[in-house]
Parts: sequence; structure tokens; C-alpha cells
Amino acid sequence: MKIRIYTDGGCSGNQSDENIGGWGAILEYGDYRKEFHGGELNTTNNRMEMKALIAALSALKKEELELEIFSDSSYLMNCFREKWYVSWRKNGWKNSKKEPVENRELWEELLRLLERQGKAEFFRVKGHVNLKSKSTNFNALYEKFVEWNGARFSFEDFKYVTEMNNRADELANIAMDELR
Repeated sequence: MKIRIYTDGGCSGNQSDENIGGWGAILEYGDYRKEFHGGELNTTNNRMEMKALIAALSALKKEELELEIFSDSSYLMNCFREKWYVSWRKNGWKNSKKEPVENRELWEELLRLLERQGKAEFFRVKGHVNLKSKSTNFNALYEKFVEWNGARFSFEDFKYVTEMNNRADELANIAMDELR
């Protein structure tokens, strides 16, 4: 059973003391789709990216599932694709600069949720792509998508994944609006 997860997080006023963060997530299995969103005050963009994936993974009722996870967060994608967490765990949750890993409690939650599943693949998406603009260079964006993720996705797959990433972004913005 293969499940696709699309996530996005955002933060309005990311560098200020008083900001609004939101996240959006979409679970997809065949024709079935479920959307989630939520937010927090005084947070960061990275935390919202992580919370989106935590929410999606927490909603899974079964274990040992095959997951395809799509996000525009290089922070999230690089951690899992490059297995940063292996070194963090080995080094007592210290990063390569010997400093404590930021958002450790969220990374630990993500790892716990992912370890319940069979296989998880992580795919990077370009965020904020205007699919309706005539000036959008879809061929260049598709080439970048393939460079990041390999050639297993068709051009139509790329457009669909981008559409879902945009929807996750919309959900994050809905959550921020609800907190205003």
C-alpha cells in the first residue's frame, strides 16, 4: 500500500519575536485524499515544515506502509535523504559544529513515526511555482525536479506534485489566517 504525503510550512514574520506559523499536509492513497492544517504563534518556518510531516504521519492508522513524501523544505529533505539524523543520534544529538541539534524533540518524533513504517522515500519539490503563468519555464523546473529526484517521474507527475505542493502551501496560509 503506497501513500503519498505532500507537506509545506510557512511563517509570517519568521525572524521577529511575534510571528505566525502555519503548516499544511495532504495524504493521498489512490483516489482518497485527506487534508490537514494547523499553526502556532512565535515559531519558525522549519518547525512548521516538520509539524506538517508529523501531522501527516500521525494520521496514518496502519504501520509498515510504503511512503512517498514530497516537500519544498530542503531542511527536511536533506536530513532524511542525507541521513543527518544518523550522525546526530551517534553524537548525542550534536550537529557537525558540536552544537545541540535544533528542534530535537520534533526530529525525534518524526523518526519515531517513520520507524513504524516500511519504506519512506523523500522527494524535493520547488515551492511557490505559478502553474498558471505563461512565463513559468516548466521545462527548466522539470529538469531541476529530475535532477533532485531522478527520472522516475514524468512531466505530468511533476506538474501534479507541484500542484499538491501548492495546495499544501495554501493550507499553511489558511492556518496562519485562522490565527490572525
